[in-house]
Amino acid sequence: MTSTPTTSITGSRYLAEALQAGATTHVFMVPTVAVTALAEMDALGIVGVMTHGEKAAAYMADGYARVKRSPGFCFAQTIGSANLAAGLRDAYMAGSPVVAITGGTSPQTRRKGVYQEIEDFPIYEALTKYNMQLDDVARLPDLLRQTVREAMTGAPGPVHLELQGVVGTVLAGTLELDEAGRAIMSEERYRVAPPFRVRPERAAIAEAAALITRSQRPVVVAGGGVRMSGAQEQLAAFAEKAGVPVATSLNGKGTVDERGPYAVGVVGASSRKSANQTVGQADLVIFIGTRTGSQVTDGWRLPAHGTQVIQIDIDPTQLGRNYPNAVSIQADAAEALEALTEAVSGVPDGRSAWLTETAGYVTAWREQDAGLLGSTASPVRPERLCREITEFLPGDGVLVVDTGHSGIWSASMIDLRPGQTFIRAGGSLGWALPASIGAKAAAGDRTVVCFTGDGGFYYHLAEVETAIRHGLAPIVVVNNNVSLSQDMKIFQSSWGGAGKITEAGDRMWRFTDVDLASVARQLGAWSVRVDDPADLAGALKEAQQAGRAAVLDVRTEAEALPAVPFGGRDFYAAADES
Repeated sequence: MTSTPTTSITGSRYLAEALQAGATTHVFMVPTVAVTALAEMDALGIVGVMTHGEKAAAYMADGYARVKRSPGFCFAQTIGSANLAAGLRDAYMAGSPVVAITGGTSPQTRRKGVYQEIEDFPIYEALTKYNMQLDDVARLPDLLRQTVREAMTGAPGPVHLELQGVVGTVLAGTLELDEAGRAIMSEERYRVAPPFRVRPERAAIAEAAALITRSQRPVVVAGGGVRMSGAQEQLAAFAEKAGVPVATSLNGKGTVDERGPYAVGVVGASSRKSANQTVGQADLVIFIGTRTGSQVTDGWRLPAHGTQVIQIDIDPTQLGRNYPNAVSIQADAAEALEALTEAVSGVPDGRSAWLTETAGYVTAWREQDAGLLGSTASPVRPERLCREITEFLPGDGVLVVDTGHSGIWSASMIDLRPGQTFIRAGGSLGWALPASIGAKAAAGDRTVVCFTGDGGFYYHLAEVETAIRHGLAPIVVVNNNVSLSQDMKIFQSSWGGAGKITEAGDRMWRFTDVDLASVARQLGAWSVRVDDPADLAGALKEAQQAGRAAVLDVRTEAEALPAVPFGGRDFYAAADES
């Protein structure tokens, strides 16, 4: 009996070859961790992007993962591990398949007070789907594959693999691989989400189709699961055949043509009035790929309790979580939509009146805000800035948006269409700049626009230098109102009112007036300061042609605030009450 030939390979080389086999192009990290593995990756053409902070590295991996719908890798040594973990919060909330690999403790020195060392491993429990330690290099093949599987299967999400040793020294060990072991370094199925197209139960589809046909005022609410599934075409086909208007969550923005006949806009707390009106009047809401959380439902006000709900999700634990379901369907979004489209017989009699009504909501909203979208005021109105982004973004462009007002303005004032990619912060201000750098690494020649405020831009300003150093060129549009204007009313109220706030109170939300274009220029970016809205279109085109990271410092008015969501509560009043 002949033995199978084996070859010796270091853990560092194995990691590099496994990532290459998985079609990974970039990894993001703060040194020093797995340095030999990074050198091996470099030799194989994988770019190591060294950032100025571990949190930013996690955000870059997140942006990369969402654009590619593939694993995004980030690394940190032990002392930076907690910082990296903090950066996984957004990936966890967004369902993004980020793989965090960190250095860890060693059995010989654990809890002996090693320099810079604490037990970071438990921190990851609340921020990941899967949290595993590698203490023996022989386990690297199976644990690495399982880590990727966990990130990509079901509802995707971040995972963590801790390497024994402060800088991951366990990778210095060698393992023996036969031909079969090399062949499964990476499993092709897990390269792009979803790896498994879960098909719906036929009985559930039939029940849902009958309910949709009987309803007089149905609406779809499409979430981020539709984008992760790549189900935009299936969504459009269903809406047209069944005659159902489509609202989206903020994560699902752009999964339907927002200027098309069926789109009513983003619904919930960050929303268009037309979307909230539609969902508020609906007698049936079809949630697809959304967790029905507080933002998309405006604190579970939309739809009103008692409204019939069909919910479709790849994760069965989400079905009926916040609204009792008339029909629950566990399935991939694309598979479920294809099945529903086949099952419905067409647009029922009387449905045209509902479509006319919802189209009227959209027309009224556009007429109401046309003046702001076309404003010639200086400082620039944020609505006009959003219109310029809509008109500039190419058909295959990527828009990366921060939280706070950037997310609210984007939800209501920017129109997107399928072919374009929209990703946004789930809640961590400052996420967008690093995420746009990671998104650009994934997007290649596609144009990537980052939309943030000056408050968000300040968080990771140093990463402009990272983008320049690595030849990654997002266009960063800064809505610079020299403040954290989302907090303005809160602090004014706490200090006794708008006319009574003290200088100390103003320091809580107003910034020093800094020429951010000049700062960005010093970091190597192409940059321009824009005060006149007539200059925006030209500035965006110049930024696109600059050949390097670009920053538009757009001067806007701090007192320009988004409208209160239709049917919802004033964010500022609610925050003050808390």
